[in-house]
Amino acid sequence: MTLHSNHKDDFDKAAKSSYFHLPPLDVSVAFPQATPASTFPPCTSDYFLFDDLLTPEEQAVRLRVRECMEKEVAPIMTKYWEKAEFPFEVVPKLSALRVAGGTIKGYGCPGHSIIGNAIATAEVARVDASCSTFILVHSSLAMLTIALCGSEEQKQKYLPSLAQFKTIACWALTEPDYGSDASALKTTATKVKGGWILEGQKRWIGNSTFADVLVIFARNTTTNQINGYIVKKDAPGLTVTKIENKIGLRIVQNGDILLQKVFVPDEDRITGVNSFQDTNKVLAVSRVMVAWQPIGISMGVYDMCHRYLKERKQFGAPLAAFQLNQQKLVQMLGNVQAMFLVGWCLCKLYESGKMTPGQASLGKSWITLRARETVSLGRELLGGNGILADFLVAKAFCDLEPIYTYEGTYDINSLVTGREITGLSSFRPAALSKRSRL
Repeated sequence: MTLHSNHKDDFDKAAKSSYFHLPPLDVSVAFPQATPASTFPPCTSDYFLFDDLLTPEEQAVRLRVRECMEKEVAPIMTKYWEKAEFPFEVVPKLSALRVAGGTIKGYGCPGHSIIGNAIATAEVARVDASCSTFILVHSSLAMLTIALCGSEEQKQKYLPSLAQFKTIACWALTEPDYGSDASALKTTATKVKGGWILEGQKRWIGNSTFADVLVIFARNTTTNQINGYIVKKDAPGLTVTKIENKIGLRIVQNGDILLQKVFVPDEDRITGVNSFQDTNKVLAVSRVMVAWQPIGISMGVYDMCHRYLKERKQFGAPLAAFQLNQQKLVQMLGNVQAMFLVGWCLCKLYESGKMTPGQASLGKSWITLRARETVSLGRELLGGNGILADFLVAKAFCDLEPIYTYEGTYDINSLVTGREITGLSSFRPAALSKRSRL
């Protein structure tokens, strides 16, 4: 093409080819030798038959979620991920799965076992990590906070609708200046007649741009402790804007929340959140669920690579016939088995009441580290198609990065475990503080 000006608007249109504006070929036409992720591969990652450890009820949950994700979500996920838009059309289908509320009993919630809830999380993440994050924020953070810390009136009022996805919730702890050091948050709650006035800012809050119910954490100006509040959408003084330009979990609508003298009535003060330790009760459970997201992502990547290597041919043979590729595939498979076992142990520890914060942190940090390795190997195996979202692996590669960071970065979770096994806290340099806020 010949340029007649330094300005792009002055490009000579006649110099462009007749096919310049043609739409892209469908990937199945452009690359017929391998099947894209819109037709999701069968599950081949359960090499050690962990499914046999599940109860019939847990197996039924797994199959129900797997079928829905493969048939309803897989065909459309790349389109929405590319546009960074949320697929509201799948919400009724997710509602029919009865996964919202997870382990919560009563109030229209499914009351799954902790393992059943974890398996559902992994099966959703296997096909799409963004959908699993959407559910996790709504269910394992916002709904669980109300279930564990809310009054009976709040549970009756909010949980039934949330359990059916008739209303959507978000959970707002992180602030622009306080991420890992969340206990130092600066959003304030000031007592006034009949309620509270909230002022401050939150960042990275998933689901927040369209949430009907916002669970907000703020510092009580009287006690200086962290309290929890339920804020309804469109409350006067509440503004939420979408965070743009993410490279991971693009379907998740993360937002910046601005609270400018937002009034919350006394009835929406979450009565059981009176300090950051109460917040940690919720984080302990959600951290277990987050650990199952990278397990699911790794399952999906392995399944995709397993099929791709048998379909794609080079040098007159399937890629699966080459020794290097088999070694990488086996390494990925071994990682999935080990990750599943660690996740299983975490669930059993929690179920028995023996799980410690350090164990939860080690599980989440180690599993995400292994998942990173697994997805990187998958990206190598797919060659050029390893950078196309159409074949899942590139998308999973990007989606895993925020999961590696949220619910405690790898480093912060390592320090939580380190403190537990040594008895010494190293969150702050000793010269700055004798005792960490965490």
